[in-house]
Amino acid sequence: MIEILNPTELARARETGALVGGILRTLKERSTVGTNLLDIDRWTRDMIDAAGAKSCYVDYAPSFGNGPFGHYICTAVNDAVLHGMPYDYRLADGDLLTLDLAVSLDGIAADSAISFVVGGASLPADVAAESRALIEVTERALAAGIAAAGPGARIGDLSHAIGTVLGGAGYPINVEFGGHGIGSTMHQDPHVSNTGRPGRGYRLRPGLLLALEPWVMVDTDELVTDADGWTLRSATGCRTAHSEHTIAITDDGAEILTLPR
Repeated sequence: MIEILNPTELARARETGALVGGILRTLKERSTVGTNLLDIDRWTRDMIDAAGAKSCYVDYAPSFGNGPFGHYICTAVNDAVLHGMPYDYRLADGDLLTLDLAVSLDGIAADSAISFVVGGASLPADVAAESRALIEVTERALAAGIAAAGPGARIGDLSHAIGTVLGGAGYPINVEFGGHGIGSTMHQDPHVSNTGRPGRGYRLRPGLLLALEPWVMVDTDELVTDADGWTLRSATGCRTAHSEHTIAITDDGAEILTLPR
């Protein structure tokens, strides 16, 4: 299903996006050395409830997961990259943490992810540099994908822009998971691969919402699944990073919805 939002729905999408961006900003500020992942999950639940919003994750049970997710946010640490299920773990100095959040407010969903290093004073220089490079390349790829988006562009144009940045930096690109349409539900068509050929795929129209999400692993494109049935990790144990924004296609280009106000 591909949804095209009307102006009233788009106004609601802006509110949802700002909520998601604001929650992630608050969580980043609170996530310090010693913070428990379960506390991050609890803080997320409290902020969603306070806003009168709904989690897109708690009851989410797709074919690639092991039953309902049961948590309010994805918390992926170091070699975990996607669908990280919160568990009883306290963040250590130098951990590379990804927070991925999707929320629905007034019937419209928004989805965003950020990666950052917690503390880092004790991190070896080479690992610190590697972590910065990982995060920065996903952010640059995300910006490139957004810049390529606009009315009349095709999905392949966005995928090509993202993949050019990721591949140009020497990172393997996994195509099992990528960006997606979003609207009244979290995951919709069209799929937005993190690499592709320009001029191919669905032609973008004003009112379309897309969640673009470049993610990379240092030296592999292979994923392994944790015993929890959800958390996806790099097959080699290398570090990973993930950046995501929900955007709206407008008459003038692309509007980023998931920036905090």
